[in-house]
Amino acid sequence: MRIKFLLQAAALGSTVFLCAFPGLAQAQDTNSQQTGDPIADAARRSREAKQNAAKPHKVYTDDDVSKPKPAPATTDASGTASGSAAGTAATAAKTPADQDAKAEASWRKRFQDQRDKIALAEKELDILQRESQKAQVQYYPDPQKAMTEQYTRKDINDKDAKIVAKQQEIAQMKQGLTDLEDELRKSGGDPGWAR
Repeated sequence: MRIKFLLQAAALGSTVFLCAFPGLAQAQDTNSQQTGDPIADAARRSREAKQNAAKPHKVYTDDDVSKPKPAPATTDASGTASGSAAGTAATAAKTPADQDAKAEASWRKRFQDQRDKIALAEKELDILQRESQKAQVQYYPDPQKAMTEQYTRKDINDKDAKIVAKQQEIAQMKQGLTDLEDELRKSGGDPGWAR
């Protein structure tokens, strides 16, 4: 009976000891989890160290601190504005430059759009001219169609009419580009904006 009592006391003592020092029990568990694979053990230790590591403190810089807002303009007893009068003067000074930049962007866009339209029309004209040249040497396996085309030349004439219309359209677009350059010059814009 005395042995039974000693075993119960030892079990109770070890339970109390483990409850009082839980870190010791955890360390014992991690040591018992070692697999013999040094890479796996190193990875496990690294994860545990990362979990137990202290969190870094936030470092505040000038970027984190908000910039002070400019003081609103107030009027004196004499009715003159004070406070941010210098700020509004600087804003007014920037406005013409901003307007010039916007005007330049607008003019450049208008010229680029006109040039793109001309380039597209010239490509279409090139295709029409190729089709016309192909129609000049076209062989028709149907003898009726061949004889009709030989005498009326309807396909060739239609293609030639489309070519003339496209050439006139391109001439009008180029004239529009010239008119746009005149409009820019009359408005007082920089001639370099047309490029």
